[in-house]
Amino acid sequence: MLESIQIAMPYLLEGLKYTLIITVVGISLGCVIGTIFGLMRTSKSKILYGIASIYIELVRGTPMLAQIFFLHFGLPQLLGINLDKMLTANIIIALNSGAYIAEIVRGGIESVDKGQMEAGRSLGFNSSQTMRYIIWPQALKLMIPPFGNQFVISLKDTSLLSAIAVGELMYQGRQVASSNVIYFDVYLIVCVMYLMITIPISLLLRRVERRLERS
Repeated sequence: MLESIQIAMPYLLEGLKYTLIITVVGISLGCVIGTIFGLMRTSKSKILYGIASIYIELVRGTPMLAQIFFLHFGLPQLLGINLDKMLTANIIIALNSGAYIAEIVRGGIESVDKGQMEAGRSLGFNSSQTMRYIIWPQALKLMIPPFGNQFVISLKDTSLLSAIAVGELMYQGRQVASSNVIYFDVYLIVCVMYLMITIPISLLLRRVERRLERS
């Protein structure tokens, strides 16, 4: 086992670095996308609501692996361009997480009492000011735990990117395991490395949730 660790660890650490980069960049872009489409889902405009609904249902209704293949192999064939693997990875995580974050945003906004909008109007705020200063701060507080859960989900979803040879943790593990024929040891280490990230985040989220409940 110790020998396997010595062989695999440099490659796995390199893969972990890319996993974290893809997750952070993808989630950051996903938050922007999700916020925009989440607000569109709460809009009174049927056009904005329809566009947001189509995007969310398309992403949530199809497997992420199919989305990866479509973006990496399908679109380049159609458009006659080649996408960089890291660019593909970041786009996929951003679009996929964005759809789920959009629903988190919508749920957070709709969970705020509708009387808050009337309260804002009584203070002389217009709709956008009421959303910015009264409703959004309350909704954001409710969104924090689901945002954290989505980060964990997206982190684990990066393992699917090994299907197009993106050099993240799962891909590096698969390469080392197959070239050295040490499958059990390497995949055990890979699982432990994922847990070393996801468990602390999960514990932190539970602590945040308890504090939010008390406040």
